[in-house]
Amino acid sequence: MSAYRFCRSDDIGLLVDALNRCWAPYFPDEQPVTPAAFKRSIRDLQVWCSSCMVAFSGPDPIGVLIGAKRPSGTLIHRFAVHPDHRRQGHGRHLLDSLGSKLAILGPPRIVAEVPETLAPACELLGTNGYVQEAVLTDYVLETGACPEPRGLPRGSPNEGERERAASNGASRTGYVIPVTLDDLAANGLLDQAAPHTCWQRSIETLTARKDDIYGLAVASDEHIEACVLYIKDGEVLSLRTFVEDGGARLHELLSRLRAQGMSMVRLPKVHPAEMSSELLETLGFCSAGVHRLYAATVGQRSGASQSG
Repeated sequence: MSAYRFCRSDDIGLLVDALNRCWAPYFPDEQPVTPAAFKRSIRDLQVWCSSCMVAFSGPDPIGVLIGAKRPSGTLIHRFAVHPDHRRQGHGRHLLDSLGSKLAILGPPRIVAEVPETLAPACELLGTNGYVQEAVLTDYVLETGACPEPRGLPRGSPNEGERERAASNGASRTGYVIPVTLDDLAANGLLDQAAPHTCWQRSIETLTARKDDIYGLAVASDEHIEACVLYIKDGEVLSLRTFVEDGGARLHELLSRLRAQGMSMVRLPKVHPAEMSSELLETLGFCSAGVHRLYAATVGQRSGASQSG
């Protein structure tokens, strides 16, 4: 007989076990989830145990839903039914249960960022009232193959000025300096973040992870003109330019990452309104996968992501 229940903060061990039983079969190349990793998701992504559910057959977990919650909405961070128990209604029951709870407690918006390869999950979302809002593209850059953008930015130094700047530690596009999240906030640049940034690279996530994040910026004497925030394993969390220069300043920053020994850079789940594919291709990025962004509002229908 099947049973379902929402979880509590002391159910982390159960949720880890359920993820490794139900989610891992669909992603065999991923490392098993550990309690430490799950606790990091609570800190970084605002996963709420009370927004997580487990389905059981007897004592064994056969389905799991992991929800992260912010004032703006709830993200279905992970959602999976064990391969031996699919097509039995467990996924729909988990989704409907979460929707019913959020209809009472809020927030009303629920989103899911689903790998395009998980066609059954996309189908389930569609039949559960979700609407696809956008396609999010995963980009990778092999920094050794990073091309030079055409031309120099408007107003860039002439040859003599470039030589003098280089002797003072500057690049041809400006001074490259270390930067922190707090520096960007102090300069009012966090408020200019793209509103369509995916959950794992949102301002809330960056703030939660700021002690793990490194940054570089191109700066003039007056202000910061471009910046990159990243972690040491090669994942870029933010890549932004504040001037029109054909990508020259961003290219400079990516070149500095290469100089640090970072052979590959990953920029996950880029919304088309966040950064144009043309600019990313100019910088040498290639598409490495696609996620589909689905959304629903409680009161219409509810549901969520991944392999049900």
